[in-house]
Amino acid sequence: MMKSSDAANEKLLENGTSSSQIKKGGLRTMPFIIVNECLEKVASYGIMPNMILYLRDDYLMPIAKGTSVIYTWTAASDVLSLFGAFLSDSYLGRFLVIAIGSFSSLLGLTMLWLTAMFPDLKPSCESYMLDCNSGTPAQQALLFLSMGLISIGAGCVRPCSIAFGADQLNIKERSNDEKLLDSYFNWYYTSIAISTVIALSVIVYIQENLGWKIGFGLPALLMFISAVSFILGLPFYVKVKPSHSLLTTFVQVAVVAVKNRKLSLPDSNFVQYYQDHDSELMVPTDSLRCLNKACIKIPETVSISNPDGSVSDPWSQCTVEQVESLKSLLRILPMWSTGVLMMVSQGSFSTLQANTMDRRLFGNFKMPAGSFNLIMVLTLSIVIPLYDRIMVPLLAKYRGLPRGFGCKTRIGIGLLFVCSAKATSAVVETMRRNAAIEQGFEDQPNAVIDMSVLWLFPEFVLLGIGEAFNSVAQVEFFYTCIPKTMSSFAMALFTLELAAANVVGSVLVSIVDKVTSVGGNESWIATNINRGHLNYYYALLTCLGLINYLYFLAISLAYGPPPGQKLEARREI
Repeated sequence: MMKSSDAANEKLLENGTSSSQIKKGGLRTMPFIIVNECLEKVASYGIMPNMILYLRDDYLMPIAKGTSVIYTWTAASDVLSLFGAFLSDSYLGRFLVIAIGSFSSLLGLTMLWLTAMFPDLKPSCESYMLDCNSGTPAQQALLFLSMGLISIGAGCVRPCSIAFGADQLNIKERSNDEKLLDSYFNWYYTSIAISTVIALSVIVYIQENLGWKIGFGLPALLMFISAVSFILGLPFYVKVKPSHSLLTTFVQVAVVAVKNRKLSLPDSNFVQYYQDHDSELMVPTDSLRCLNKACIKIPETVSISNPDGSVSDPWSQCTVEQVESLKSLLRILPMWSTGVLMMVSQGSFSTLQANTMDRRLFGNFKMPAGSFNLIMVLTLSIVIPLYDRIMVPLLAKYRGLPRGFGCKTRIGIGLLFVCSAKATSAVVETMRRNAAIEQGFEDQPNAVIDMSVLWLFPEFVLLGIGEAFNSVAQVEFFYTCIPKTMSSFAMALFTLELAAANVVGSVLVSIVDKVTSVGGNESWIATNINRGHLNYYYALLTCLGLINYLYFLAISLAYGPPPGQKLEARREI
């Protein structure tokens, strides 16, 4: 009995879990973790949709500058998610990173709430239409600092939370462990979806009807509950020690390849390359051959191998598997790039448009101007199961496609739907602007025109359909093209794509604003949207989207058939 107990403890220690943690973890930790993640999402997502109105009306920012600020803020949150994942995997561990992120978000939301509470923390002016300052350096520094802290919080909590929850369930060896883990993932994503709906509806409605003091105070309170609930679970958590990060591996391959750049590549002889002791890869592939130099065996590195054959100094010698992992990442970057322009959102502009339209849906209920992304979320939630349960069986029966459309086909379908959505936005904005001018509101951008907000619904439905096809297919494409050991990196690539899209959106808005206002002309993205030309901006996005679609077609042809089809073709031969 003693021997079996020792063996079990050794196994736990190998997995990064100490013997003192054997009785920790389990389902009792789930409420603390899921509440933390859900309330963080409600708090941070809830302040985003109406932020353009706060920056315009309270901080007197021009729309172009305010939109760029929001794009940059969102991009920072996405980029910091990668940094948070790296920090937790390599140095601090998931618990500490989530705790730091929770309190960072709490501090940022509290500071944002204070800007709404105290008038001295914001610029003062009779109207944002006048030539007023958008705040002193100190006032702007406080605003941007609060945004930065919220981004740091999101970057620490979001990538680590789901993995931290899985850590609590992975330590016990039972026959139903896999079912338990599947159940956890299902409940986790369901709770996240509910949190997003609450953020885009309830929080946005409160901001619009009860003001910024309560509208920002409630998210700060929710984040306080989130942070406290996470810390209360401390005695029950399993804390897996940090070990290794893929990002570090990629950098190591690049560094060693540069060190060995003067070496000549040997013939395809597996003896001349380093392999992991349990790897099936014997020699590196011929693509991107310059990286193969990172796994060449050279006499100087023989002494740095461990007795089991593994490399003790990864900054001087890499394995074939490490090199091929980096290559697989580089190969999918062209396809990854086709989704960047598609992800450029129009949320802030849609909020401004909706704010000038008749938002009555039934009785005296008005749909909040910032809640239109909810339509996209609901559409996506409907289209995905419809495709999976209805379209896939029909395609299998009548077209001989057992898994439905391939990844690249669905990516292309999604791109076309997004282009259609941008074109629809241009048409609807032309109608809205003409109606505002005809009704005498050209110089009254806050006036409500006689045009139903329902005209905005079609573009968000089209965006939801595009997301359902493109985003899901992209992640699936990443999974099929990279090794199984890198499967968690597929979602990281998607997050990085969102960050790149926000950077592109910020740059595009700045360029359009500067170019179209040359010579004293009214900018397309004027603060008074009734005088500006958002319709031209949407038309520009449509044209860029069509060019991007042609680029996607070229990339698809270059990739050839997906790995699964290649394998089937070989079997037929």
